Amino acid sequence: MTASAQPLTLAAEAGTGGTLLWVVLPYVALAIFVLGHVWRYRYDKFGWTTRSSQLYERRLLRIGSPLFHFGILVVLLGHIGGLVIPKSWTEAAGISEHMYHVGAVVLGTIAGVATVGGLAILIYRRRTVGPVFSATTRNDKAMYVSLTLTIVLGLAATVAANVVGGGYDYRETISPWFRSIFYFQPDPALMSGAPVLFTLHAISALLLFAAWPFTRLVHMLTAPLGYLTRPYIVYRSRDAQLGARAPHRGWERTGP
Repeated sequence: MTASAQPLTLAAEAGTGGTLLWVVLPYVALAIFVLGHVWRYRYDKFGWTTRSSQLYERRLLRIGSPLFHFGILVVLLGHIGGLVIPKSWTEAAGISEHMYHVGAVVLGTIAGVATVGGLAILIYRRRTVGPVFSATTRNDKAMYVSLTLTIVLGLAATVAANVVGGGYDYRETISPWFRSIFYFQPDPALMSGAPVLFTLHAISALLLFAAWPFTRLVHMLTAPLGYLTRPYIVYRSRDAQLGARAPHRGWERTGP
């Protein structure tokens, strides 16, 4: 009985660990992500900014920033398509598994390399340009470490499984698990057979989302919509003589 009881104990421990990682952690990270943004906007509205360092250095920024942002945008769209859209939907639209696999691997790898390259340039810039480094806080450094780890693990998982390896269809395991979180019917068993790099990527992403509201990454949820409705800014000269022509009606000087 002792020999037969051993696997049951190990299975129970693995099941507990799976529940913590794939049920508890996602909901905790999601709650912190949502409530953290609400708290940040309410109590730190003036800190809701990227703290741009463009004035300190522009040459490296012109290269690294577009490379990173365009790359991460493609990566984000690829994750939305792969995790949110069920496999049956793409097949019903006439996209075969082979077509989807080739497109996802090629675009995902190119976008991942571009993202890592752009991020490397931005980190190099922060480390080597004095004023930019001086403006970098501990919070920024921790954010860069977490963001880099998540992106590198995702790129490594794609290359190891689908470029070097024999391929792995995450839309049959990770994608259904991801959607089950939002159905409030989480199924941690779907993640039991996922490759190690994919699981590490998922865990690092959840931890990144939990820290997201408290970093400069909050600017991703910001759009300058107020510019569309705010009134014009009128600049008036202090010079007594404004030119040879008389001012247009309504633009006369009102005082010194």
